[in-house]
Amino acid sequence: MDNKEQQISELLKKYFGFDTFKGLQKEVILSLLNGNDTFVLMPTGGGKSLCYQLPALMSEGTAIIISPLIALMKNQVDSMRGFSMESGVAHFLNSSLNKTETNQVKEDILSGKTKLLYVAPESLTKEDNVEFLKKFKISFFAIDEAHCISEWGHDFRPEYRRIRPIVNEIGRAPLMALTATATPKVQHDIQKNLDMLDAEVFKSSFRRHNLYYEVRPKVKASKEIIRYIKNNPGKSGIIYCLSRKKVEELAEMLVVNDIKALAYHAGMDTATRSRNQDMFLHEEVDVIVATIAFGMGIDKPDVRFVIHYNVPKSLEGYYQETGRAGRDGGEGKCISFYSYDDIQKLEKFMQNKPVNEQEIGKQLLFETVSYAESSVCRVRQLLNYFGEEMTEDCGNCDNCLNPKPKFEGKEDILTILETILTVKERFKSEHIVNILTGKKTAEVATYKHQELPIFGTGGEENARHWKGVIRQMLIAQFIEKEIVNYGLLKVTDKGREYLQKPYSFMLTKDHNYEDGDSDTEGNFSGGSATDTELFAMLKDLRKNIAKKHNLPPFVIFSDPSLQDMAIQYPVTMDELTMVSGVGQGKAQKYGAEFVDLIKKHVEENEIERPQDFVVKSVVNKSTNKVFIIKNIDKKMPLDEICNATGLEMMELIDEIEAIVNSGTRINIDYYINSILDEDVVDDIYTYFKEDAETDSIAEAMEELADTGYSEEEVRLVKIKFISEMGN
Repeated sequence: MDNKEQQISELLKKYFGFDTFKGLQKEVILSLLNGNDTFVLMPTGGGKSLCYQLPALMSEGTAIIISPLIALMKNQVDSMRGFSMESGVAHFLNSSLNKTETNQVKEDILSGKTKLLYVAPESLTKEDNVEFLKKFKISFFAIDEAHCISEWGHDFRPEYRRIRPIVNEIGRAPLMALTATATPKVQHDIQKNLDMLDAEVFKSSFRRHNLYYEVRPKVKASKEIIRYIKNNPGKSGIIYCLSRKKVEELAEMLVVNDIKALAYHAGMDTATRSRNQDMFLHEEVDVIVATIAFGMGIDKPDVRFVIHYNVPKSLEGYYQETGRAGRDGGEGKCISFYSYDDIQKLEKFMQNKPVNEQEIGKQLLFETVSYAESSVCRVRQLLNYFGEEMTEDCGNCDNCLNPKPKFEGKEDILTILETILTVKERFKSEHIVNILTGKKTAEVATYKHQELPIFGTGGEENARHWKGVIRQMLIAQFIEKEIVNYGLLKVTDKGREYLQKPYSFMLTKDHNYEDGDSDTEGNFSGGSATDTELFAMLKDLRKNIAKKHNLPPFVIFSDPSLQDMAIQYPVTMDELTMVSGVGQGKAQKYGAEFVDLIKKHVEENEIERPQDFVVKSVVNKSTNKVFIIKNIDKKMPLDEICNATGLEMMELIDEIEAIVNSGTRINIDYYINSILDEDVVDDIYTYFKEDAETDSIAEAMEELADTGYSEEEVRLVKIKFISEMGN
């Protein structure tokens, strides 16, 4: 062991209390101490911070650590001061400091006490800070969360792209870039932007053996989550949602069901956020429901589950968020709820962004869809995405434990390889699929690919099938995606060999999550938990009752309500009111016969009902409910109710629909008559009474398309109809 090695081993023990280095830490530190630019790719929990903390302590001068999060800086500075007797050993310089504090920091640095200075990229761009940094010796620059440099990373920040010119202005020193998630594309971007293509690269495996990955169809997700937490009492977990509104709703629902939970999102004031984070770290609450703003750099080793209520925007983000589970090597369950509705919402969010960003966002979303719908080992897919090959399945994910049927893939693989080569490896997977299925898009027409002999030859298989084959070929490394023009499919050497000497290759059928799976709590696509025999009986009963009352069946109970009955088996009127879309009014008016039928079915078939616990809905789920009912009684115009509650008109209509669907009678004639002619109301009303087969607004809009009625008008009249006929 040479001098430097011995020195870093002694310091490791002295300051950090460890006897041995973890993974590639020692090699990374030696590379930096030898003056090399160094690129470090280490998964969450791999010990990245030590890679710059230890060399900073033993180098002459001060190390500049560029980090994006103020909370994270404070956390790291506190822990460094814990390792050292000298309180000035580490400081941060950012907008949270006042003038006196800033002067103290500068004094400590100039006196030589400070070995690590954390700065935000925004602070680095300020002229007076740049001038100050020229006044003392800098041992090296470390750029943490370096994926923020790349537009292809999951947390792109434009100010990160200005780091290199500023570093050049301050004065050259070795550069270290660190990240926990980077695909080959992102890695290339980082190195190119930081002008460190010649850097020493250290890449740890992305494999975390203790993490279990599962994707579930998004059916009654809130109830599923409550059931999961109740079955894992006292365990720490994080639940990620897309919107602040959903975060608060879900946190409230967990609390009502006696789960110690708190919300966390960027819309809260700083004090509340910090308090909630601390309560989670100190185990005063078990669960945090959060937007992705939560968890970067949180060093809680015993998070036992990470649940994604919404599909994340990218696989990098997903990998980093799930990486917060089981950092101590113990149990870590990563469960994600998937519905194509979520994908469409994310696409809508992108519509106002520049075209370039939209293009990148769509590519990243495509990868997420591929991951969710694929039936291949989840860990192999993730590792492949990060440019790492894994030859066997993990044996510990939903796809490995519940394998889908396999089929011989040789002919399909050859077809795709030939197609990619025919179009000279210049197109993305979507285009290849369009050629095979014979879909004449604008791009196909531009390149005259409809004239290729191969066009439409794979038409008997649908697009979903071919996408699945391409995903599995990427994992098997017969093909790869080009890095510079990201997404263009290239045939690898292995793929060319396969073309020369094909052999049997088994592929698996993909998952088919129904497009109808929805974010809303009661919208089903016939999940496996539904008792199909009971569901059919309930539909027959509904039909007979509807006939008796001369009403369309959906007015009695909606399909989602029947489906929920076929999952929950309510056998008392009280239990019936726990069913999705069934309030007291509905239950009293139509419920008795349904409850009797279910009771009989349960007894005859000796069914064990899932009544181990009943999920409580949030009392008065809408805080606006009473306000809305009162003011409709007072005949307040709906647009004024919107102003008073801060709701958009469509959101208010959602609220009123929920009230009416659960059996409360509401009269909005005063408002409808003020905005619509009588014959328009009659026309829409008649459609729901005589022509509609379901309560679908989409179907109503299609049927009434030639009339020019707006969705708002149709929904308002539907509320009138359901209220008068059903309640």
